Amino acid sequence: MTFGRSSQLVVEPGGLRVRILRTLAHLRSHPAHPVAWGLPAALHGASVVHTHHLRSAPSRLAAVTACIARQRLVVTDHGLGGGGWAGLLPRLFDHFLTVSRHSAQTLRAPPARTTVIYGGADPRRFFPDPTEQRSGVLFVGRLTPHKGVDRLIRALPAGAELTCVGTGGHDPRPPESGYGQLLRRLASGREVTFAGEVAEHELPVLYRRAQVVVLPSVHRTCYGREVKISELLGLTVLEAMASGTPVVCSRLGGLPEVVQDGTTGFLSTPGDVDELHDRIATLLTDARLAARMGNRARELALDRYTWQACAARCLAVYNTLLRA
Repeated sequence: MTFGRSSQLVVEPGGLRVRILRTLAHLRSHPAHPVAWGLPAALHGASVVHTHHLRSAPSRLAAVTACIARQRLVVTDHGLGGGGWAGLLPRLFDHFLTVSRHSAQTLRAPPARTTVIYGGADPRRFFPDPTEQRSGVLFVGRLTPHKGVDRLIRALPAGAELTCVGTGGHDPRPPESGYGQLLRRLASGREVTFAGEVAEHELPVLYRRAQVVVLPSVHRTCYGREVKISELLGLTVLEAMASGTPVVCSRLGGLPEVVQDGTTGFLSTPGDVDELHDRIATLLTDARLAARMGNRARELALDRYTWQACAARCLAVYNTLLRA
């Protein structure tokens, strides 16, 4: 179930039924807080209700509805954090399905009622192609200060090509509202391409052609702002790994849980431009090492980080709750 401009039912080729509820408004104009009066009725008959974002408006409404109907209730958070209703809201949930151990700690989820499900990448969409010539650096994500793209541009080895896929976060607060202009100034005279949003079929090709994918997220932005929640997991890292591409990422959040330093890629100190430069340069100049790490990354992704594996972890918890 999700939310949109109009109500409709979509049936995917595999048989999955997606019900879209008409959104009447967004509380505080925030995309995580859609208001749809049809939500309580749509939950009728469900054995297990799985919400997203503990403190979101739909999650709060679903929690009350499920408790009244005595339905099992689980939640996955993606960065809004825990708490709510003076600590009462988290108590309404039977189980917490978190995307990383770090996410569980951030949410302060009770260990006895928590299962880490991680996330995934579709290995049929993201896969290596030995006929593709790999070169350059790829960044995929929002071009916002906490992603550390300014550090990445500064760390770029001489002559290396960087492709940035994604758009800005539209932060109206100065000086962060000028982050896009800052990135373009830093990129002047360097081999940097801002590709913006790319078509769905183009993104896997970019992963396959990159020699290294970099996610240089930071705890403190270049403007001095502290970032409480930077990376709970990092889906772009999983997509890169499934594509057989080694990753260089910051040692923060949930990233160290999925990237094995020195095996599937490198972990770097957040904000350390010199260390980031050295990690990137190592993979750009040693194609054999990059290929070896990419192969191991693919193997790990297939073993642990597919959507099928993620769904299996969820289903196991659902079944346990229903038996109880």
